[in-house]
Amino acid sequence: MVGKVSERVLLREGLERTDNGMKLTSWPDVAPINQKNYYTDYMKRDDQVLALRLETDATRDKLVQNARDKDRMLSKPANGELPLPIPDMVDEDGAATPAGAIDPSRIIVIHPGSQNLRIGFASDALPKTVPTTLATEYAQTESEIHEALPRRQFEAKNNDQVYGEEWSKKYQKMCADLKIEMRANKRKVLPNSKELVQTFNRRTEPEIIPKHNDPLEIDWTDVSDLKNSKSAAPCFIGNEALRIPDDSNPKVKLWWPIRNGCWNEDEYESQEHLYDDFERLLENALKKELGLNTSSEWQQYSVVFVIPDLYDKRYVEQVLMSCMNSFEFSRVSFVQEGMAATFGAGYTQACVVDVGAQKTAVTCVEDGLCIEDSRINLKYGGLDITDTFIKMMLYDNFPYQEMNMQKRSDFLLAEELKIKHCTMSQAEISVQLGDFHVRAPDEATKKYQFKTYDEVILAPMGVFDPAIFDNTTKLRGRRKLVERSYNSYDVDIPDDPASAAQLAILALVEPALLNITNGSQLDTQTTGKDKTAGMSFKSDLGGHGTPADSHAGSPAPEAPGTPAPFIFGAGKDSMHADSPGPNGSRAAGTPVPGQSAPSGIFVEERSAESIADEREAVLPVAPLDVAILTSIEHATKGDDKKMRDLLGSIMVIGGGAKVAHFTVVLEEKLKARRPDLIDRILVSRSAKDMDEQVVAWKGASVFAKLSANDSWITPYEYERLGARTLYHKVLWAW
Repeated sequence: MVGKVSERVLLREGLERTDNGMKLTSWPDVAPINQKNYYTDYMKRDDQVLALRLETDATRDKLVQNARDKDRMLSKPANGELPLPIPDMVDEDGAATPAGAIDPSRIIVIHPGSQNLRIGFASDALPKTVPTTLATEYAQTESEIHEALPRRQFEAKNNDQVYGEEWSKKYQKMCADLKIEMRANKRKVLPNSKELVQTFNRRTEPEIIPKHNDPLEIDWTDVSDLKNSKSAAPCFIGNEALRIPDDSNPKVKLWWPIRNGCWNEDEYESQEHLYDDFERLLENALKKELGLNTSSEWQQYSVVFVIPDLYDKRYVEQVLMSCMNSFEFSRVSFVQEGMAATFGAGYTQACVVDVGAQKTAVTCVEDGLCIEDSRINLKYGGLDITDTFIKMMLYDNFPYQEMNMQKRSDFLLAEELKIKHCTMSQAEISVQLGDFHVRAPDEATKKYQFKTYDEVILAPMGVFDPAIFDNTTKLRGRRKLVERSYNSYDVDIPDDPASAAQLAILALVEPALLNITNGSQLDTQTTGKDKTAGMSFKSDLGGHGTPADSHAGSPAPEAPGTPAPFIFGAGKDSMHADSPGPNGSRAAGTPVPGQSAPSGIFVEERSAESIADEREAVLPVAPLDVAILTSIEHATKGDDKKMRDLLGSIMVIGGGAKVAHFTVVLEEKLKARRPDLIDRILVSRSAKDMDEQVVAWKGASVFAKLSANDSWITPYEYERLGARTLYHKVLWAW
C-alpha cells in the first residue's frame, strides 16, 4: 500500500491540486423534470403551425384593410352620403366572384391524364386539350423499339397461333355468348354473319387515291425544325409530335411521361429525364395554348392541379416542387378528380366512374369530399378498348393486316375507327359495311372497304370482362425509378394512401393477399389520419392475425377506421372458379373477409414493405360493375339509406365512356348484380349535357373561384416546410 505523498512531491511531479473556485462549464444548470407531473403544448395550438398562423394573419390583415377602406370612403363625400356597395362580379358562366377575391383569369387549371392534358384559365368555358406526349431526336422510333400492337406472332401458321390460343378461345366464347343473349332478347341473328365478314375482308383490295384527289390530306410535321431550333433541348409536343412521319430524318421517338395514371417508369432510364419531360410538357402548354411565354408572367398566376383520387404521394410532391421551383407560380392548390367531377356536374353526393384512356377510377363523393375507403383505381380504359377492337378485326381478316398502333399514323387511324364504329347497343349489331383511308407520308392514300359484325360491341364490353384485354406489360417497370413514400416517423412503413375497396379488388384478383399480415402491427389501431399502405391486415381478417387468438366462426371486433374489405361476389359470383366450395361457401383454406382466421390456418406474417410489394405486384383489374358495387359497399358501411342514394346517383365521366349506350348497358349490368335494388339504380352522364372529358376540369375551375378556400400553398410556406405543408393544406386526410 502506497503511503500518503507529500505536497512537495506532488509539486515536483506537476500533480499539485489547485482550486480556483471556477465551474467546469458555463452551461446553465437545468433542474430535472418532475416525472410524475409534466406537460407540454408544443404543436398543440394553431398559432404554433406556420400554415395556420399565416392563414390567421392574412384574415386579420384583410379585416384591418377592409376597415381602413371603409373609413377612407366615409371620409371622402362632402355631403355625407354613403357610397353604393360594390356588387359581386358575375362571370359568363353565372358564377359570382366576390369583390376583392382573386381574378379567375389569373388562375390556371391543369388536369393531366394518361393520354391528354387539359389546361386553361378558370374563367374559360372549356380547356385546351394537348396529348401528353413529346418527341425528341432518337436513334430508333417507338415502332422499332417495341413489338407491334396489337401483339401477335407474325410467323405463326393460323389465327389461333398468331393471337394466342387462350385469347382466341376467349374471343370465340364471347361471340357465342353474344348470340345467345341476342336470341334471348328477340333480336335477329344470321347464322353465317361471321363467315360473310371474314370472306369479304379477305378479298378486299385497296383503292389508290392520288394525292391531289385527297381532300382530307394530313399535314405532317416537318422535323427539320429540330435542327433549326435555338432551344437547348428541342422537341415537338402534343399533336405536332403525333404527326411526325415514322421514317423522318432525323428519327424521333415519342415519350409519354404518364402511363396508366402514374409515372411511366418503364420507358425512362432516369428520374431527371422523366421529370424534365413532364415539366417541358407543361411549359409548352403554357406558352402555346395560354400565351404565357415568360417566367415573369407565370409568377402572377395561381394554379389548381387535379390529381387522382388514389394518388402516389411522390407524384403530388414532385408536382408541387415543379410548380414552386421551376414555374414559380404565386399559389398552388390540389383537388382530387372525384371531388372536381361533382363540382363540375353540380352533385352533392355521387359515385363517380371516371373511364379514362388507360385507367378507370371509381370513387364515392359525399358533401364535396371523397370517401377514403371507396376509392378504386383499375388499370384499363379507352386505349384497351381500341387495342382489343383492332385485334378482333385483325382476327377476322381485317384488310389492313399491317396495322401497328406503335406507328403514329396507325395509332390515329385506330382511334378514329373506334370512335366511329364501336357501340354497346345490340340493336346496331349486324353486318355493316364501312371504309377507311390509310394515309402515310410521301405515299398515295389507300382506301379500304371492310365489314364488321360483333367486334364493335365485344371490344367495349371488355370493361365487364377485362380478361380479353392485353394486361401483360401494365406493371412492367413499376418502382424502377420512383420509390414509394414512407412514414416520416417510421421509415419502414409505406405511407401512400390505402383504400379498403382497392384492397378488396386486389384480393378478388389474388385471394392469397388475405392470408398475409404484418406481425409488427398486430396491436396497433389505425385512424383515418394514420392509415398507410403497409398497415396490418388485422382488419381485413376481422381480428388478430394469429390463428390462436380466435376460434372458427367467431368474428372478432374490427380495428376502428380500417373496415374489413367487402369482396362483391365472393360466393357464387366470384371471378375465381376454385374459390367457392361446392355448396356456395368458400373453399377450405381461404378465410372469409370480415372473420378471423380459423384455427389450423397459417397466416403469414410479413413486414409492411413486403406487404406493399405484394400488393403492387397484383394488377388491379376487375369488371366495372363489380368495382362500382364494391366501392359503394365500402362507402356506406352497411347504411341502407346511403347505399340507395349512391346507387341512384352513379355518374359516368371520361373519354373512354363516350361509347354509344355505355350508361344504359352499365345500368343493366348493375341491376343484374343487385336485383333487390333494381328500382333504385340509376346511371347517368354529367349534368347539363357537358362533354364527359372536361367535367373534372370544369369542376376544378369552379373550385378555383371559391372565395373561402384554405388549401392554397404559397412559396413562403413551401420554402420553410417543403412538402410537409401538404399535411396542413389539402382538404382531405394526407
